[in-house]
Amino acid sequence: MHTFIVRFEGGHELVLTLRETRTKTISYLEASTPFKSLVMRWGDEIYFEAPFHAPLEDDAREAMEVGEVAYWPDGNAIALFFGRTPVSVDDKPRAYTACNIVGKFEADVRELRKVKSGSTVAVLQEQ
Repeated sequence: MHTFIVRFEGGHELVLTLRETRTKTISYLEASTPFKSLVMRWGDEIYFEAPFHAPLEDDAREAMEVGEVAYWPDGNAIALFFGRTPVSVDDKPRAYTACNIVGKFEADVRELRKVKSGSTVAVLQEQ
């Protein structure tokens, strides 16, 4: 499986494991790394602008699981879901609109809650 490192300002990082199904979004992500962006927070979701645009895919959805990574076509952004968002209908994360599923990550949620809007993030392909 192909993996990426997502490194946040302040030293916290996580490993993103791509889903097995190859999609246009994943191809665009691979072709665009490495890149840096600015973090934005929306509840227990971290998102940041990606340097590409991918169309909405057939299996895009709004309902997410903790630890899922998605691409939000409406905002050209990568989203990391680690808890409730403002549009959640239960304890699970929910995207504002449908997102393309990119992969999963494992991280300490307490550490992700420390990541602040406006801080920098770098996305790198793991060697």
